[in-house]
Amino acid sequence: MEFIQNPGHKPGFLPVFLHEKGVKVIISGGMGGGAIDIFNEKGVEVVTGASGDAETVVNSYLKGELKSTGSVCHEHKHADECAE
Repeated sequence: MEFIQNPGHKPGFLPVFLHEKGVKVIISGGMGGGAIDIFNEKGVEVVTGASGDAETVVNSYLKGELKSTGSVCHEHKHADECAE
């Protein structure tokens, strides 16, 4: 497990950046459909609907206890929020 500093938000950039870093799974609270599509094209598994402490969430995923809710952002209200 490795934590990678987010280099910033530009449409379509992060999925390619993380794929190039060798990321196989991304765990998120929510994510836009376009980003999910790009991650999927790159073979990166997307798990959405996660919340809480990152280490706890990752451990839940590794134990098979964390399931994606399919939470997709359709419009952004603020930098860290989305309307579903």
